[in-house]
Amino acid sequence: MPQLIIGLLSGSTRSASMNCKLVAAMANVFTNAGVKAQIIDLNDYDMPLYNGDYEDEHGVPDATHRLIKTLLACDGVFIATPEYNGCMPPLLKNTIDWTSRVGLEQFARPVYGIGSASPGPLSGIMALRQLHFILARLGAHIVPTQLGVGSYGQAFDEDGQFADERTLGRATKLASQMLNTIDRS
Repeated sequence: MPQLIIGLLSGSTRSASMNCKLVAAMANVFTNAGVKAQIIDLNDYDMPLYNGDYEDEHGVPDATHRLIKTLLACDGVFIATPEYNGCMPPLLKNTIDWTSRVGLEQFARPVYGIGSASPGPLSGIMALRQLHFILARLGAHIVPTQLGVGSYGQAFDEDGQFADERTLGRATKLASQMLNTIDRS
């Protein structure tokens, strides 16, 4: 049986992004579960701001097709979303919008898990709600456990792993739900 692949992406491309750190910590959780963790860096998939006129004139960017191919090669996808002013970031929304222009298989086939890291105690809950809503509308199967990592300053240890057992337990539960759902499909 081939090894399962879980793609992990952050809705932020900032070098010091707390959600990139969340992706790295989740990659470790998946690796410890015996699956291949593949970090998907949105810096590698540059897409202009979605505009129908641009699409009519230039078509869908090559980066969009490459990203869809990457997503379809994954059995599951974990997305970490920042929260900007109570919303998911424009980079992530734009990425979803462009990929949905090609089709919806990249949402329907992999199993999805979502999370967010934020400096405050509410752990990106508003952005998680929006991301869940959009993914579900596009046909994604999203596992019920969501990983909200609040008070970011204390959330990770010096090695970039989850600093407390409660957060690690929730991360492990999310990973288990994804892997069990993949196993059943």
